[in-house]
Amino acid sequence: MIKIGVIGAGHLGKIHIRLLKEIKEFEVVGFYDSNDENSKKITTEFGISSFGSAKELIDKCDAIDVVTPTKFHFEYAKMAIEKGKHLFVEKPITATTEQAQALVRLTKGKNLKVQIGHVERFNPAFTAIQKDCNNPMFIEAHRLAEFNPRGTDVPVVHDLMIHDIDIILKIVDSKIKSIHASGVSIISDTPDIANARIEFENGCVANLTASRISFKSMRKTRIFQKDAYISIDFLEKKAELIRMKDAQITDDPFALIIDPGEGKTKKQIEFESPKTTDNNAIKDELTSFYHAIANNTDTIVTIEDAYKALYVAQQISEQVEKQ
Repeated sequence: MIKIGVIGAGHLGKIHIRLLKEIKEFEVVGFYDSNDENSKKITTEFGISSFGSAKELIDKCDAIDVVTPTKFHFEYAKMAIEKGKHLFVEKPITATTEQAQALVRLTKGKNLKVQIGHVERFNPAFTAIQKDCNNPMFIEAHRLAEFNPRGTDVPVVHDLMIHDIDIILKIVDSKIKSIHASGVSIISDTPDIANARIEFENGCVANLTASRISFKSMRKTRIFQKDAYISIDFLEKKAELIRMKDAQITDDPFALIIDPGEGKTKKQIEFESPKTTDNNAIKDELTSFYHAIANNTDTIVTIEDAYKALYVAQQISEQVEKQ
């Protein structure tokens, strides 16, 4: 059993505490939160110990789960790594790429498992279709949300778009050639709407839009590749795959056959809807964190993955802020 502690017991921290208590392989030692009043509520609600300092909690644990506002991630993550503790950190990994680089350096040579909470990697719509994402050449992602004061301490790029950045970097096997971005602040002090165009060296282009002041929520990604179109609905947890293949002789009157003319081979359109199973993605990512520790395997979202996603997000945000 792995002894784990949680730093940060706000809205998301409470969710982590509840789910960790449901995972029998973890023993939740306790939590630390700087708000004394909130700490009393959490202690009563979950029946776990509240520690007087992060250092005291870290000393009692094998692993630490950091679920604080982003600006505190580096401080507590650094403390845990220096104490030799396995580490889970909510996304984005840190507030700046310089801080993320420092954490990457700190983990070198240490047999520590570090996982970052890019939760969409565990979305059943993505896991069902990931194997079919082969050399995509155009990607369009929309991530729209209704306004919520939580998360406005960081730009919408770091709050929302970074999910899609991580997914795109996972499925596109190429270095980035260029980034162009624009955005605007409407309600908060940081950008609330942003659009980015990422061009890769292999010719792939990704167009990303994120907004946190929309009337309706949307989390959709469309992927275009040779002979296939893939649609992922992260919100509804559904995926669709439309393939183009050489047409076969068939008596099916409903078969969708395309004749490109000029003597070219006829094409047949096939529709697939991969089966997905509803899940709690946060619980799954925390469970996978345990398995990485117990089995000494790589975490699904590594610290290097998180650094790359943050690096791209920071480049986009810097371009937006220069407008």
